[in-house]
Amino acid sequence: MTHDHDLVLRPTAAQTEAALNPPPGRNGGDLVVESLAGLGATTVFGLPGQHALGMFDALRRSDLRYIGLRVENNAGFAADAYGRITGEAAPLLLSTGPGALTSLAALQEARAASAPVLAISSQVPTTGLGGGRHGYLHELPDQAASFRGVVKSVHTVRTQSQIPSAIAEAWTSALTVPHGPVWVEIPQDVLLAETQIPVVTGGDTFPEELPPRPELTAVAADLLSRAERPAIVAGGGVVRADAAKKLRQLAERLQAPVVTTFGGKGAFPWTHPLSLQSWLEDRHTTDFLEDADVLLVVGSGLGELSSNYHTFKPRGRVIQIEADLGKLESNHPALGIHADARLALQALLETVGERTDPSAPERVRAVLDKVRDRIAAQELTLEQDVLAAVRAALPPGAPSFWDMTILAYWAWSAFDAKAPNTMHSAQGAGGLGYGFPAALGAAVADPTHPVLAVSGDGGALYSVAELATARQYDLNVTWLIVDDGGYGILREYMTDAFGAPTATELTRPDYVALAESFGVPGVRTSPQTLAADLATALAAPGPSVVVLPAVLRMFAPTHLG
Repeated sequence: MTHDHDLVLRPTAAQTEAALNPPPGRNGGDLVVESLAGLGATTVFGLPGQHALGMFDALRRSDLRYIGLRVENNAGFAADAYGRITGEAAPLLLSTGPGALTSLAALQEARAASAPVLAISSQVPTTGLGGGRHGYLHELPDQAASFRGVVKSVHTVRTQSQIPSAIAEAWTSALTVPHGPVWVEIPQDVLLAETQIPVVTGGDTFPEELPPRPELTAVAADLLSRAERPAIVAGGGVVRADAAKKLRQLAERLQAPVVTTFGGKGAFPWTHPLSLQSWLEDRHTTDFLEDADVLLVVGSGLGELSSNYHTFKPRGRVIQIEADLGKLESNHPALGIHADARLALQALLETVGERTDPSAPERVRAVLDKVRDRIAAQELTLEQDVLAAVRAALPPGAPSFWDMTILAYWAWSAFDAKAPNTMHSAQGAGGLGYGFPAALGAAVADPTHPVLAVSGDGGALYSVAELATARQYDLNVTWLIVDDGGYGILREYMTDAFGAPTATELTRPDYVALAESFGVPGVRTSPQTLAADLATALAAPGPSVVVLPAVLRMFAPTHLG
């Protein structure tokens, strides 16, 4: 009798010949790029450095497309966006020490947003591993330790034969839910040494699925079926699991109002009668969710931004579906279901009863009316007009990437993303400089749509070097820079807290002239001409910059006092 585990895939004649007679001139770097290609990678991001030259030289002998950015952190943001758009693990090639460490903020964002990034860094020669102080350039006592608290998994290679397996293991880790960044480091001498190891031709990996426990979904379905006032909070896990349609089916069957978190933008149709949209930083929404007798939270940890800064105090029963075990019941007691959002929603759809509740759309409209009245009372028409102009100019299927800036904070609550996986921001880790390099990565992933990046002038200064990248690869990215002369949100925070701002005002360049110096078309616009200027820029092939001089204000918070 033959068992499945006894089956062995036999090489073809061509594979045998290639294995017995590998081409000359290959090194450890070739094993890296061959392993990536064998796993299905087509594109890599990165920045070369002295210890990593073996990997980059091997790219010449590979069919992998290389996208080189000017700063490692920006390369990490580009890989993050490529992973979000494609759902694939995005390879990120880096050098040792300063080069590797410069990527940390981007990897933190990827971890917070569950973006699959496969970072592969060089290391000092093998003799330098283990903490000895040999004085190698870029030497750290323990480079991997700098990443262990940031990424999902760390993989240190010591010999060439370990390279294919280490990369395959890291790839699997990156794509096992919850997705996230992983770290592989390979010493310089291992990368440079000539290799007799056969060409890597295989590399299939099978990330494990995370189905829900059936006894838990049975209880959840019973609670939801019998609820009088059910409600749903849909987080980024719904988007990443491609589960928006299942969410809509469940909400309609239960007649349960849905609010999406800032990371879950687009998970539920904005104008649906059951849509509470994304007004999470609002007391009226918070009160509504607190009043639910059964609250289903899917793909969210109900962190600071998703709980109106932890002022949300549910009075009913909470059911939480979450793929990240560390987030399960971390903020509120719940029926915790550790599962992928898509599989858990499917299980609920198979077991939940149908509810009728004609009052649900009316209650949703009442909340949204209260939110609109609150915002209208603050005379913030400039901000609303600017956001409406952006929405009007951006084609419905085009992705947008937002930096940490006042217009993005408005967009979290008030922007209709139109579709899942089209609006992304750095709200996971909250670092500056995300918008433009991430948009470049998205344009590489899908050149069929224009991509919008939105930054303030402070965040833009983190990323100006990547105008050269945008021009070099002729990427279809339009960069909207809202120029208010400084760190606008920090100016507001400090003025509110201390009566005056400190260290928030910036000397900045003429962004239009700067863009044009890179060969990128630039235009200075106004709130009145923004929609037309932005639409024109987005419709033109290649990169462009639109600069809007404007001082925007935030709506009043409801979590204070």
